[in-house]
Amino acid sequence: MPKSRFEPSAEQTALLPEISGNTINGLGETELRRPSPIYWHKPDSISHGAAQAWMTDKFNAVEELAGVYSKPGARGPRRLDPVAEAKTQNTPQAWATMAKQFSLEHETDLVGIAALKAEWVFEGYDLEKEHPWLIILGIAMDYDGFAAAPSSDSDTRSALEVADKYNKGARAAAALANWIHAHGYNAKSHAGPWAGSITLTPAAIEAGFGELGDHGNIINDQYGSCFRLAAVSTDLPLIADSPREFGVDEFCSRCQICINACPADAISDEKKWVRGVKKYYVDFDKCVPYFNETHGCGICLAVCPWSRPGRAESLVVKLARRRAAQK
Repeated sequence: MPKSRFEPSAEQTALLPEISGNTINGLGETELRRPSPIYWHKPDSISHGAAQAWMTDKFNAVEELAGVYSKPGARGPRRLDPVAEAKTQNTPQAWATMAKQFSLEHETDLVGIAALKAEWVFEGYDLEKEHPWLIILGIAMDYDGFAAAPSSDSDTRSALEVADKYNKGARAAAALANWIHAHGYNAKSHAGPWAGSITLTPAAIEAGFGELGDHGNIINDQYGSCFRLAAVSTDLPLIADSPREFGVDEFCSRCQICINACPADAISDEKKWVRGVKKYYVDFDKCVPYFNETHGCGICLAVCPWSRPGRAESLVVKLARRRAAQK
């Protein structure tokens, strides 16, 4: 997909705050710290709230998209079941196995477990009230629908596919949280597109979902970047999974497909310091205006070679052979 020049509308530009979103995100900071709320939190509590509200109004003005997140039952029960008074006893390993099995039987395609780290909890949220364990859920998207990105008022296929899978993730997280409650433990569901107390991408990497790609999103060895995240935080005793590497970093350093496809020129092939971690980073100030005007964009994830059905598995094998030959 060739890159075309993009200029945000004057109406949208006027809503952007004076402070750079990259500054809020911690671009250039070498010290580890918690993330600051910036876009998907409540609009009246964040600097980019006006831009988010503009995008939401534009989204809901399209008949096919209006109310897609608020239809009855779309995201599961509004309230979780109460926590059972008696705790079921079992080993952390057994709980981890059962929780994963339950999730895979209830609308989930990927499951991993991570111990909560303070640097994943947004500023403004009470760390003492967060549960010690995260069960991360991955919801695979239909590639053909998602690959129609970016969406427009007349072609909403990609935006509808994303919304459908965020809703599916919300249902899956609620089901798992209720299952945990039934066993006498506390649990809280987390589902996009809105942000809660925890940023899920680094947690998913820690839970073994894959590696961070040049486009700033996880690349998985089965679904590429064609999936969405949800999670459940809990005090259910669990065992953490381990991060996995299978060659994404090496691949992205040579690829450039998402860089060339981004109309906003927001993607770079250089890793940058962000809140104490050196990683691939997408320029927030360049990305968000185009994201807003295209109902969520998604071009970089759709063109990623890893996202094509069946391609991720073959790339893993190819990269493993290359590494073996280099030894």
